[in-house]
Amino acid sequence: MLKPCTAALKWLDSETLTMMGPYISSLKPADVDSSPKEALCGFFLSGQFKSNMTTKMNPSLGRKFLQRIQECSKVSENVDKLGPLACYYDVTNLSPNVSKKLLSQLQDCDGPTVSKLKKDLVNSVMTGSNKTQDLRDLGRSVTLLSPKQLSDLSAKNIKDILQNLEPSVKWSRSQLRILVNKQLGERKCDELSGQRLMELQSVAAGLPNCVVRNVKPLDILNNTETLKTISKQMRKGQLKVMLQGLGEKVPPSELVQKLAGPLLRSVSLKNLEKANITSLDQVENKTWSLPQAAYLAKKMYGLKKLQYRRLNSVLQGITCKMIDEVNGSYTQDMAESITKNPQWISKVQAQCAARKFFNTLEKERTDYFKNITVPELERIPTMLLLHLPPSKVKDLPDSVCQVFLDKLGTANLTSLPPQAPSRPALTERALLCLPSGNNISGLTSLDLSRLGPLLCELKPSTLRFMAPEVLKFSLQTMASCEHIPQPNRADLIQLVSQVFGSPSDWPAETMESLGPLILLDDNASSTLPNKPWMKDVLLFLRPRLTQISDALKKKIFNLTTTTTTSSTARKRRAASGNTSSNSTEPTEAVVEELGQDNVFWTPAALKLMSNSTFLATVEILGSVPNYSSDQLGVLYRKAVEVFGPVPNMSESIIVQLGCITQSFSNSELEMLPLSLESLDEIAVCGWKDSQLPSVWKGVAKYNNLTAALLGSAEMVQLSRFICGLNSSEISRLSVGAFSDAVGSMDGLQCPVEVLQRLKNVAVSAFGAPGNWTEAQVSDLDNIIAGLNQSEMASLTPSVFPFISKSCISQIPPQNFAVLSVVQLEALGPDNAAMVTSDQQAVLTEEQLSILKKATTGGQEDQKQTQPLASGAPVSSLEGMSTFIKPVLFLFIGFLLL
Repeated sequence: MLKPCTAALKWLDSETLTMMGPYISSLKPADVDSSPKEALCGFFLSGQFKSNMTTKMNPSLGRKFLQRIQECSKVSENVDKLGPLACYYDVTNLSPNVSKKLLSQLQDCDGPTVSKLKKDLVNSVMTGSNKTQDLRDLGRSVTLLSPKQLSDLSAKNIKDILQNLEPSVKWSRSQLRILVNKQLGERKCDELSGQRLMELQSVAAGLPNCVVRNVKPLDILNNTETLKTISKQMRKGQLKVMLQGLGEKVPPSELVQKLAGPLLRSVSLKNLEKANITSLDQVENKTWSLPQAAYLAKKMYGLKKLQYRRLNSVLQGITCKMIDEVNGSYTQDMAESITKNPQWISKVQAQCAARKFFNTLEKERTDYFKNITVPELERIPTMLLLHLPPSKVKDLPDSVCQVFLDKLGTANLTSLPPQAPSRPALTERALLCLPSGNNISGLTSLDLSRLGPLLCELKPSTLRFMAPEVLKFSLQTMASCEHIPQPNRADLIQLVSQVFGSPSDWPAETMESLGPLILLDDNASSTLPNKPWMKDVLLFLRPRLTQISDALKKKIFNLTTTTTTSSTARKRRAASGNTSSNSTEPTEAVVEELGQDNVFWTPAALKLMSNSTFLATVEILGSVPNYSSDQLGVLYRKAVEVFGPVPNMSESIIVQLGCITQSFSNSELEMLPLSLESLDEIAVCGWKDSQLPSVWKGVAKYNNLTAALLGSAEMVQLSRFICGLNSSEISRLSVGAFSDAVGSMDGLQCPVEVLQRLKNVAVSAFGAPGNWTEAQVSDLDNIIAGLNQSEMASLTPSVFPFISKSCISQIPPQNFAVLSVVQLEALGPDNAAMVTSDQQAVLTEEQLSILKKATTGGQEDQKQTQPLASGAPVSSLEGMSTFIKPVLFLFIGFLLL
């Protein structure tokens, strides 16, 4: 076996660096020592780090490269050539011009630690002499200016910023308020031209309702792309207000044809029906919501105009009945059309399409899959092949193995239920297709790379039979799996420790490579050592994980707060005589870095926060939705110390406090000076059901609202706080406004008794539940949980896949128990997986059996003959290719030696 080169051999010269190009990011930190200083400095000064690096480096490699490059001369003058290394370049006291150069290199860097550096650089740039040009040069980083800095700018400067800024930037609520006031001033409710709206598109989320309602339709409706861009920035309430304004001036048929983006998807089913859509030309090139797609699919089906190749986003509304009725000669066309648009296809639809397709094929001849030919297998779309029943997978002849492996090597398993028996069946057949498939110990790394995402399905008991180097390759590749089957995780983590040693002893690069596997165990996070590089690595891994445990968040919190303990806090504790306290004072920099992880501060630590820090970071602290009551108690006292008593607080202060307002008493909530436009900021907070009526009373009083006068826009803006209306108020809601609003009120988290009252309004709007369509059920979302037993039993089975996942767990068990086996089977895998243990406890054995069948996708069971993995969703191959590329490169390199 070839041994790696030693650092003494300076093999990483200029020619090699240039030849490697973007694959430099696949080097090991130790390899960097094999580069002569002159070669590395020349490579850096030539700008090739910036031009060649198309992928992000691991922190250990980035810091190692930066360490070596800082040995070069004139680094600070050439920071614009650092490329991805800029993410690790942390310096202070730079001149405005150098700050500007470095800031331009940080645009693609993410993570909380980079944010502080960016903010410092922005402040440095703003000390320059040419403010107008400096502001332009900030680019997206202009959003790091504080509200105070923005308020000090002239209206002309702000207009110039907004005109030269891409619309997707994110501003805080305080920043939006200042920017909009600076631009619109006292005339903020005047009619707005399309040109002016385009200039304000990056601050669209902060525009008042009166502005949004008064947009000139001719200016905006003729510019589809701008309309789409602007509507992406807007809140749901704003979208509904804009639709109302446009609807008063433009007929529904014309309006729907010209709308795009989120604004189109905010059109209610009632108004979509008024648009009188009768042809595919009117729907095929638009992106519709699920309720809209279900309505349009049914409309086209009734008109006998279902052409699958032209449906695009309408595919998400197709039912299994529609698929089953496809004429045999069009089945191939249907299958190919569905698999070309996987983003719109649910697991239920994929199963139905596969079943229809396979039944059609088997009508051609007996034992079709036992005798299938290579061209025939090639014609089967991969997405449907995944749903081939296990018995038929087992019967596939060896003659099609090459095509079978090629298809599965690039497959996306997300359409396959986690517990589908097809997963182990496909894995077993794929292994048997490999040259050494019957002998696990004889498999090579190249063999395993042919398995694609099915590698993630292998059980640890199977992996243990592999040769040592192949096992290492497998584990490193599996670290990129999006999901490892739950039953495999404990043994897999144990196997990783046996092969690579205890994670406590790992160097940074091993943690970067295998960390995702170790972090499958929540307890592992807390036991990781507090090494100097650990925070860097965990922050690097965090966005690459599919699930982030509270234990990992707490570990990052501890690493952040223990490494940034404030000397001010130590002095304050000493002055107060509390020298034994281990609490760290939350400083402005630390609070900004932590973001949502500020939820882990103890009440004692929050007490140490200075009033100036609280004032500077109140919007960040207020964005955390799930504080404990003890934490909220401390933050309430801080808020009163800084802003005064609650009755004296203005709306702008309440908006800044955000979720801290959960600490207010019910009587204080009833006095909240909150406009409907500001409710979005606090709707996401973890409100108690008992607080909702008080918030509603406060908002109603401040905005002069009554239940009977609520329009559709007001209902949408109320969001979750509509749950605070009492039974009498709900009965007075306008049925027309409710039917127009309900599709934009998705995800209502109301007590069951409130959902039952809202259901009564839905019955008035849409008729008896037994007649509800798939579109209406999807539109009503969680309100479906308010149906009583007889209403639940009356629902048509075809609507069950269209019930939202979040709704299932809210259905009272006694109501869930009345569902027939046909209804339960129709739930589909995703909804069936959401059924709670309390709901299962009241089901009969027959119902439980059918529910299990729905969870697995209704496939036949498969007895395994190999110790293979059970089912689970799996990742794309991006992570795998990231690992394989450097292996291939080094292999080619050896050939060239």
